[in-house]
Amino acid sequence: MEKTKKRINQSLPDLMYTAMFTALIVVCSQICVPTPVPFTLQTLAVFVAGGLLGWKRGVLSVAVYIILGIIGVPVFAEFSGGLSVLLGMTGGYIIGFLFTAFAVGLMCEKLGRKLWVLIVSMIIGLLGCYAFGTVWFMVVYTRQVEPIGFTAALMMCVVPYLLFDAVKIAAAAVVVNRLDKIIRL
Repeated sequence: MEKTKKRINQSLPDLMYTAMFTALIVVCSQICVPTPVPFTLQTLAVFVAGGLLGWKRGVLSVAVYIILGIIGVPVFAEFSGGLSVLLGMTGGYIIGFLFTAFAVGLMCEKLGRKLWVLIVSMIIGLLGCYAFGTVWFMVVYTRQVEPIGFTAALMMCVVPYLLFDAVKIAAAAVVVNRLDKIIRL
């Protein structure tokens, strides 16, 4: 009985932090400039979740976000939701957030939350998200519109976002680095 009570007391903060960062991802998904692949602050929230929560809780926060979207809660960009969004052209980037949270969280757990670790981990996480999302985009675009090559897909889905994503990485790295000195999640 005592072990069960201790386990519940230990997991309650984990659930609370997971829910809090899922909500942060949802809010940041709605801060959006609508384009074919919307400019949002989702990745900023995913970077912060992975950096502060570590890989397990960070990935769980993203997974809960994705599950909410799949079941139809309008949590994706522009208050969209449903499996059709995930199976659409930008769905691969949403799934790629799992890799982003994993990469950032794992590197932070292993190497600490120094600014250089945060920046490198966020770049690696974003590259994984870009890779998965771009290949996904190519497959869906080819099926729905016309065949598209890798370079053309990069020009549509990655290149226009590089500067914006660099700013998000810088902001998220500073936020995580500073918050790590103040709070322990």
